[in-house]
Formats: sequence, C-alpha cells, structure tokens
Amino acid sequence: MQEIATIRALRAALAAAPRPVGLVPTMGALHAGHLALAERARAECATVVLSIFVNPTQFGPHEDYARYPRPIERDRELAQQAGVDLLFGPTVEEMYPPGAASWVEVEGLTARWEGEHRPGHFRGVATIVLKLFLAALPDRAYFGEKDYQQLRVVERLAADFLPELQIVACPTVREADGLALSSRNAYLTPEQRARATALYRALCRARALLADGERSGPVLEAAMREVLLAVPGLRLDYAAVVDAATLEPLAVVDRPARALVAARLGDVRLIDNLALRPPV
Repeated sequence: MQEIATIRALRAALAAAPRPVGLVPTMGALHAGHLALAERARAECATVVLSIFVNPTQFGPHEDYARYPRPIERDRELAQQAGVDLLFGPTVEEMYPPGAASWVEVEGLTARWEGEHRPGHFRGVATIVLKLFLAALPDRAYFGEKDYQQLRVVERLAADFLPELQIVACPTVREADGLALSSRNAYLTPEQRARATALYRALCRARALLADGERSGPVLEAAMREVLLAVPGLRLDYAAVVDAATLEPLAVVDRPARALVAARLGDVRLIDNLALRPPV
C-alpha cells in the first residue's frame, strides 16, 4: 500500500494505475463499515484509493471536530488488510488553500433533517467530496447507506458534475444488536451504548407496522417516536418517513421510502435509517 499526502502525488500515482479506480472517502477511525466499503471496492476495481480526511467544514462550531478520533496507525493497518492500494491523507491546508472561498451547495435534498439540524453541514460535505472526486477522478466511489441523506446528496452531486462517475451504495453494517457502526459510537458510555439500540428498534417498529398493512407516514413516525422517547436520557431530533428519492415526508407510504432517525445520548449524536417498501 502506497501512502500519499498531496493531490499532485495522487494524480501521478493514478496516471499509471490500472482502471477502474475505486474511491472510498472516509474521515478515518476506520471500523467494519468502512472496511466493507473498501472490500467491495477491492472486489470491483483494479485500483482502490481510500482517503482519510477529517473535514473541518462539515462540523458545526460546537461539534466534535477537535476530539474526533484520529487513530492513524491503526487506520493504516486496517486499510492495508482491506487491500487498499493508495491511502490518501491530505492536510487541511492542501484541501483548503489560504484564501479558499468556493463552496458547493446541493439544493433541495439538504433542506430538511440533517441539513436543518446541522446548518452548513452539507455545504462542507459537498465541497470536500467534489474536491476528492477531482483529486482522484475515480470510476466508482463507495458510500454507506448509514448516512442516507449524505448518500443522496452525493448521488446528486455526481450526476450534476461528473455523470460518468458511478456512486456505489453499500448496506449499513451493524452490530449484532442492530446498532449501526459509527466512529462516534466510541464516545458512548456502556449505559448509553445499551440505550443506543433504540434507534434500530424504532426503525424496525416502523418496518413491522408497514408489513402489517399500516401505510400512514405520520402513524409510522409516531410509532418510532414512542420507542425512542421511552429511553431515559435520549433526546430526539427527528423521526421521519420520507420518499427514498426526494427525502420529502410521505403522508402515505405508497412508493419506496426511508425511515430516518436522529437522537442524542449525552453529548453523542447518532443517526440511522432503514428502507421501507410497501407490500405489493
């Protein structure tokens, strides 16, 4: 595995690399979810690039940028074990040169949910993702469904700017009890960790009700809120049933949909989602 710190060096390495090139963008603190993306890329691409960049512009002023985990030595080992060819770890100064004043905004898809609760978040995400795409010029880029709204934003971004780039959506990787893997899970105390499974239980409750014939979006949302609000210390940001494509709320689940939840336990914010498909 070759480690690269600059865009110039990355492009030089990729100039002679076999194609297709697969890109796995991450913020490091790699876990089994990230490694599943890398392994999928390894199975489908001749060259795999994994980027590690904790992007300051997608964090709010009171969020966890300063303390976000950065176990770089462990990340190197895991990336190599997953078959990564090029590990791209640029600096903040490389990605945001002095005087940088250009931003990418994806309208519509970012208006609600995470966009509402984390103002400016998706501007930072879209800007850094486009920078990474332009640095590596991959044929495929791999993103997890765990950050579903981000996935939809990235798909729109690619369609608008790089239509030949294939965005590969990969299933959420979960612990045995259903908790979606996240680098922020490391912040949870043992008690909070046990309570965090409520997010998945709430999503499963909506899915079960839909399978039983309940089609009302508000009813499914109320069922999720009931599960979540019964958890001591959990503060709910939202529980929503949305159109899988537009992310707009659904009054009736009569098409592919997504259940979205976001909540806080202490100072740890967690998100999760689950596909909802109405019975035929």
